[in-house]
Amino acid sequence: MSDPLRRIDALVEEDTLPTLKARRQLRLAAGLTQAEVAEAIGVKRLAIVRWEAGAAQPHRGNRLAYAHFLRRLAAKYPDAAIEGASDEG
Repeated sequence: MSDPLRRIDALVEEDTLPTLKARRQLRLAAGLTQAEVAEAIGVKRLAIVRWEAGAAQPHRGNRLAYAHFLRRLAAKYPDAAIEGASDEG
């Protein structure tokens, strides 16, 4: 695979978000509030509310940070990610 294709794969993977339910499940598994997540990412709590509800999608920079945050939680709480993914249709 050429370098541009690897860069594309990395880009897609790094900003891919889990299902809506998995996002919430991961946050809850970590015992975090929406306000705590918002503060860590640098957005308002309402942004997290909307992202978890599917009412809005994060913009590029915030999306990268949010996706990174959720991947870290998924690594720490794999059962939460699996439960959240299997419950959403």
